Amino acid sequence: MSTPLNSLDIAKDPRDTRVIVAMSGGVDSSVAAAMLKEEGYDVVGITLQLYDAGDTPAKAGACCAGQDIRDARRVCDLLGVPHYVLDYEENFREAVIDPFADAYVAGETPIPCVACNQTVKFRDLLKTAMDLGADALATGHYIESRRRGEHRSLHRPFDLDRDQSYFLYGTTQAQVDVLRFPLASLTKDETREIAARHGLAIASKPDSQDICFVPAGKYSDLIRKLRPEAGDPGDIVHVDGTVLGRHEGIINYTIGQRRGLGVAAGQPLYVVRLDAQSRRVVVGPREALATHAVRLRNVNWLGLETPLAYACEGREIYVKLRSTRPPSPAKIVSDGEGGFLVELLAAEYGVARGQACVFYAEEGAGAEVLGGGVIAGSIQGRETLRETVPTAAE
Repeated sequence: MSTPLNSLDIAKDPRDTRVIVAMSGGVDSSVAAAMLKEEGYDVVGITLQLYDAGDTPAKAGACCAGQDIRDARRVCDLLGVPHYVLDYEENFREAVIDPFADAYVAGETPIPCVACNQTVKFRDLLKTAMDLGADALATGHYIESRRRGEHRSLHRPFDLDRDQSYFLYGTTQAQVDVLRFPLASLTKDETREIAARHGLAIASKPDSQDICFVPAGKYSDLIRKLRPEAGDPGDIVHVDGTVLGRHEGIINYTIGQRRGLGVAAGQPLYVVRLDAQSRRVVVGPREALATHAVRLRNVNWLGLETPLAYACEGREIYVKLRSTRPPSPAKIVSDGEGGFLVELLAAEYGVARGQACVFYAEEGAGAEVLGGGVIAGSIQGRETLRETVPTAAE
């Protein structure tokens, strides 16, 4: 007689199922641990020390250092589960902080949370979990994992206001098969209620933010310290070629920025492009921001069918180009060279290199995450798209 699947879809009794819980010191991961412990699983909490916060309390919105490590330890003590702290500072610097600084110097707008999940959390920590005999690695992310044949798939959670799938598109199939997300069906209020019911002192702790390692939230100060050349001055140039003024480093600007440009003009101007090589900040009217297609690099595909299969059949998908935007309709278009572009069926504004383009099979709760990639470039205008890929936009 076969052993029935437990709530984590593993053919074991929960008492014989070891689950490593990645604990950041926040309410979400703490509740994930509490829920699994309550169900009888063999729970082990692991917190990664990712950067040195010194002895001062962590700022609101930080994680993985200082006070947050102490919070995670107190939760584990209360739950009666083992807790370990692993020093991953060097891994984090090499895999997240250094590439973050390099991307800004290159005129991009990177997402360090994505890089952290791809490398330190779901590559390095997962290896440690397997070394400890774990059957699964659980986190407090709001995303759903479902069984799909011999593997698993990722889906948007019940509470779309908490959807974190944008930051997890880079998770590999091998990682998806081991990961579990106990909060997939909960709202944030329900999560806090569970924390309070378990007597966890962090029940009302503020949510963490994406860039946890940036002091006082000023990433430009950190980048100047790591890459002094990032503060080199240059010209602020209109899209028509007119030089409007000077700037003190392209790291002070982001695509779509309107305020704080330091130039006067007879119409509202927005940052349209950052030219790192010539140190130019290019500005223009809002319509100059309209993007109709994006090129990607480092694509991670999780769907059963290939991207080019979608292109051949002309099937519509949905994409998110920013974490705060809802998915919008798009199509995958062959570039004629074995690769593909993502054509946006409605123009998007403020699309920046270095951000993510995440694919979904549909919109709404439960939509399957098909994967995603890093935005390497954008195409403005339907006519330009037709010239680039003749079969597109027809």
